[in-house]
Amino acid sequence: PPPAETKDLLAGNAYASMTYAGVTNIWGTPGHADGWDMERVIVEGYERSVWTFKSVEAISKHASTLPIQIGRGGDERRFEETLEDHPLLKLLNKKANPLETGDVFKKRLSAQLLLSKKGVFIEKTYSRGGTLVRLDLLPPDRVQIIPDDRNADYVKHFEFTDYSGRVRELLPKHVIWIRDPHPTDPFCGVTPLEAAGLSIDLDVKARTYNISFIDNDGRPGGIVGIDLDGVDPREVDRIQKRLAPGAHNAGQLTLVGTGPGGVTYVDTSARPREMAYETLSSTAKGEILAAFGVPESIVGNASERTYANADREEWNFWDHTELPHLNLIASGFDPDLDDEWTVRFDTSGVKALEFPRRQAREEARKEWESGLITIDEYREVAGRPAFNVPQSRALWISPQKAPVPANPQDAAALGLGPDPAAAGAPGAGPTGAPLPAGTAPETAAADVAAARALEAGPSAAADVAAARAQGDPLALPAGGGETATDAVAAARAVSTDEGPAAAAADVARARDTQDAELSSDAAEDVAAARASIETKALPNDDGFEVTDDDFDALSMAVAAAITALLARQEGVILARLRAPKTRKYTRYWEPENDTDVRHADADLDQDRVVSAARWAEETSQTLTPILQQAAVATARKVGQALTGTDTVPPAAAAAAIVTAAYAGEAITGFLAELAEALRAAQGDAETVADLEGAVTSFYMSAEPALIARIAETCAVATINGAADAAAEHAGPGVMRTWVTRADTRVRPAHKALHGKTLPVGAPYTVDGASLRYPGDPFAPIALTVNCRCRLHYATDEDPS
Repeated sequence: PPPAETKDLLAGNAYASMTYAGVTNIWGTPGHADGWDMERVIVEGYERSVWTFKSVEAISKHASTLPIQIGRGGDERRFEETLEDHPLLKLLNKKANPLETGDVFKKRLSAQLLLSKKGVFIEKTYSRGGTLVRLDLLPPDRVQIIPDDRNADYVKHFEFTDYSGRVRELLPKHVIWIRDPHPTDPFCGVTPLEAAGLSIDLDVKARTYNISFIDNDGRPGGIVGIDLDGVDPREVDRIQKRLAPGAHNAGQLTLVGTGPGGVTYVDTSARPREMAYETLSSTAKGEILAAFGVPESIVGNASERTYANADREEWNFWDHTELPHLNLIASGFDPDLDDEWTVRFDTSGVKALEFPRRQAREEARKEWESGLITIDEYREVAGRPAFNVPQSRALWISPQKAPVPANPQDAAALGLGPDPAAAGAPGAGPTGAPLPAGTAPETAAADVAAARALEAGPSAAADVAAARAQGDPLALPAGGGETATDAVAAARAVSTDEGPAAAAADVARARDTQDAELSSDAAEDVAAARASIETKALPNDDGFEVTDDDFDALSMAVAAAITALLARQEGVILARLRAPKTRKYTRYWEPENDTDVRHADADLDQDRVVSAARWAEETSQTLTPILQQAAVATARKVGQALTGTDTVPPAAAAAAIVTAAYAGEAITGFLAELAEALRAAQGDAETVADLEGAVTSFYMSAEPALIARIAETCAVATINGAADAAAEHAGPGVMRTWVTRADTRVRPAHKALHGKTLPVGAPYTVDGASLRYPGDPFAPIALTVNCRCRLHYATDEDPS
């Protein structure tokens, strides 16, 4: 074959030869990794091309700064359990070898992986006890892969030539070989430089051409022909050698001999305009960045981009380039761990990765506001635990946020249907909470239905049947759906001696024999419905007072949420007791052999096991949305009753937030008691199982009282706080009267306040302390804990 054409490229102060054979050059050789010259790649590609350098830097700097984690379970963001004492963590996060810190080592590893077609080779050094103590990056061009003769294990061993020329044989178990896999050659990797090679070459030459042209004063290149008769041949050779090609000769003039005839000039230059440098440079830049998968905004130029586009580019870079690169590096260390443990870069703090999750939460929030998904479904999208209560399982339809229950049981809990467990039982009472704000019936028929659901008074047909039962052994046909007309007709069919007014007399006698509280007159049914559902469109002359159902409904929701949280809390604490990192260097560590020094006489760190601060914050975050929803509903009802509007003042929601913080403090105190119980249990406990039993016993004994106290306190403080804020927002003419439940549980201090009326905003004073309202979280706890009082609000300006 004809010899390959050789051209020179200026590299520093010397010329580096580049050989072209067809379309193959330094960036892609026919022999796959065998012909890859790592030294020339660094000098002529990485160090001379600004876009290659910035791309490698952008990718490798994240591998350098992100810490390494070892864990198992969990999701793609966080491990459920992590190791903190593995030798790999010390090497990769602190000191890899005597020369390099973990960050420097990881950056060089990442850069080599991007530039080396062979991949990277990491030598592992073990102590005599078999502990990994050192990691060293080997120069890829000094490592040879020796295939297995039987082709069973692929690699028989590696041969490394050190700088002194000595060849060392390395067994595969002492070498970590990481490479971006080649599609057909298992002994070779791939690098973006192969695809971007021509673009890098073109970019460097275009820059070199322009620099040379400027250095030569911007003169056009050309050939000057002169008469060389009588000129020494050696001088002719010297002149002709000046006909040198290459970008670095741009703008130079060359002398050649033309024979007799004087001097001639031929213009051979390519002007910068003809080089189209701006277009050439832009095209090369785009191709280089595309090959590495690095958007231009990542390397420092975010011009002509909106914030949204820049955020999208950053997420694309992390999702399509950086994360696969980091995962490829981390996977190389997995064989040194047990099967269930994996190595991963900790990307939990990378804000760019929140972009899709933030968009998903925004879309889910809009769907919830439109009534398309439930609160639990939204929380699943947001990565938070579901409340799993009837209110959170229901669809809340806009604009009035009317609930659509998920099943009959939830319908009963929401007050929208009968209790399935009591179906068919005559006179069965309601089982659920009152309707949320904005869902009250708007017709007389609906008011009657609500009244019948809230208080099971007899119908007119039942009145007639009761009267007949006292005077005659007459029986009405079975069925609860009869009307008064049906009952009268049945009576007349049996007793035909009655006059035209007999039906009226029957009804009168029935009503006379029934207690007044069981009256079923339609008008009274309507009145009872409207009195029990405080969602009027006009102000109420009788004022407003929250009901026991308001407290009970919220108390049930809070109790359900706290029960679920404590169940998960107990499971986590038991898992922490069993975790190796908790038992290490304590007397509960089980030695693996006689030389295992991790067994000591120390006790477990009970404060670390319970982690009270974490659970206090999680409690507050869990209860805040539940309490805020109840506060908003209460404030709307107060506004409708007092002013005819449903405006919700900010102070109503603030009451919920403060109450949720109180619940977090209660959990902190609960866990402090648990930590003390663990400390005391370690005096007698010989095994971790004994400590687990102590934890389980503590939860069984203390959990019910804690749930009841938090649920009742949160309900009273939130409902009363929201009602007081709404009443104060209604205007200074609103008066409020303290109302107790008038039973044996009422404390003497609150008995003294019963019936006391003050203007809204004026605090009640008892035992030297001020209470803004019953359950005020800022009052002494002795005056608020287990409080069940309420306030009656009215526009009457004459206080009692």
